[in-house]
Amino acid sequence: MSQSKQANQPRIATKSDLLASLAQNGNSGAQRGVTARRLCARLGCHERHLRTLITELREDGIAVCGTPRDDTCRFLRARAMKSLQLEARLRRIPLPELLGQLRLET
Repeated sequence: MSQSKQANQPRIATKSDLLASLAQNGNSGAQRGVTARRLCARLGCHERHLRTLITELREDGIAVCGTPRDDTCRFLRARAMKSLQLEARLRRIPLPELLGQLRLET
């Protein structure tokens, strides 16, 4: 590949790069938060890739949150429940059945 083509491609940032960037300014707490746009500029990556890295860090148990951790967890749970409710409606079954809950005969 020619150098001109390589220069147009964004750098592939890693989870370690993201953690280092977050730690750089002591980004802990809402008052010291940093926007996705600024992180992308620091890392030289696209926002979609940044979101993938954030998800991977969260899967590793690292709290990367734009709000307090409990608020972020509530948001994630609500989003997951909404997705499950939509699936249940598309399948035309009750949500508890979709989730594999046992039914008691009445």
